[in-house]
Amino acid sequence: MNKQEEIEGLAILIRDLRKHKKVTLGALAEKIGRSVGFLSQIERGLSRPTVGDLTAIGEALGVPTTYFYSLSKPRALPWVTRPDERRTLYYAEGVTDVLVSPNMSAGFSMLESHLEPGASSGDKPLNDSDEQGGFVLEGELTIWLDDEEHPATLGPNDGFQVPAHTRFRYANLSDEPTRVLWVFT
Repeated sequence: MNKQEEIEGLAILIRDLRKHKKVTLGALAEKIGRSVGFLSQIERGLSRPTVGDLTAIGEALGVPTTYFYSLSKPRALPWVTRPDERRTLYYAEGVTDVLVSPNMSAGFSMLESHLEPGASSGDKPLNDSDEQGGFVLEGELTIWLDDEEHPATLGPNDGFQVPAHTRFRYANLSDEPTRVLWVFT
């Protein structure tokens, strides 16, 4: 799939899940603190959500963020993923996530995040029901936990772990791209 097909696939997943759960655009917008117009643009593939927006949408609809990676690509070996077989989500704010795990139903999932210089998870903190951790492969990642004033800036080979339901956000405040391997429970 190309980038536009991936964006349209995410739009369909969000819209179909919302309708399946019998949640109106207005009710979902209110739950996540966004406008109906904003959600409508996402569901039509005209806008991309931030990481924070997609996490909030998942929480509001009762699914983990990893649900949105469920449109997997065909693979020769079901327990292996190769670069051209991986599902990719393109977020607003310069973040791209690539599903590294071959399967979303296991005890954990792995993502490789690419953050352009200045990219972020969004203005609103994430509050994910999954415990997660990460390992910075290259670049710098700045993380704010529970609205702390002083964030932690991590570099290559630094790791971190965030408990479930901890409010946090992250960004690449550097002038170089950043790559992070995330693990979600």
